[in-house]
Order: sequence, then structure tokens, then C-alpha cells
Amino acid sequence: MTSEEFSRIVELQCRDILVRCGRKAQEYVGQDADRLGNFKRAGQLLGCTPERALAGFMAKHVQALYDFVRDLEAGRDRPLEQWEEKTGDIILYCILLKGLLVERYSGGSV
Repeated sequence: MTSEEFSRIVELQCRDILVRCGRKAQEYVGQDADRLGNFKRAGQLLGCTPERALAGFMAKHVQALYDFVRDLEAGRDRPLEQWEEKTGDIILYCILLKGLLVERYSGGSV
């Protein structure tokens, strides 16, 4: 793969993340002004930090990704769209985690 091809993948993934972030916000955040409120409320419900709650939600996607890889190694292929959905969700969770950490360590200023 050339550097140009890889740069195109990164560019397309960044666009996808922006779209995915908006779609997921509508689905999970609703009218809540706090974009990270779901993780904070889940942390309270579970008696843990918002970061641990987020990591727990993300674990499901990471486990599925491992299943995808095992299937690939066993000769059971999945459509690229399934890989894109799973990897996109994991990338978004990492960005959401970064948001929680920025808020925790810098008072929310980027």
C-alpha cells in the first residue's frame, strides 16, 4: 500500500468518525447537554469511574473484533462493511475516552 493510499484511508475514516459521532450522539445522548453523560451515569450505576464504564462498553466491540480476526484466520471471511463498522466503533470509543480524560485532567478545555 502506498502512502497516498493509506492517507486516503485515514481521510475516509476521519469523515466516517464525524458522521458516526453525530449519529451515535442522537441515539445515545438525546437532549443531554453533556456529550459524555451516558458514561458518567453508567459509572454511577455500576459504582465505577466513567472511564471504566466506557472501557466496559468498548470491551464488547474489542471482543467482537477478536472474533472477526479468528474467523479470518479460520477461512471464514466477513464483508468489509462489518470490519468498518467494528473498527469505526472502537475508534470512536477511543475518542470518547480521550474526551473523558481531557475533561478529568484539564477541566474540559481542549
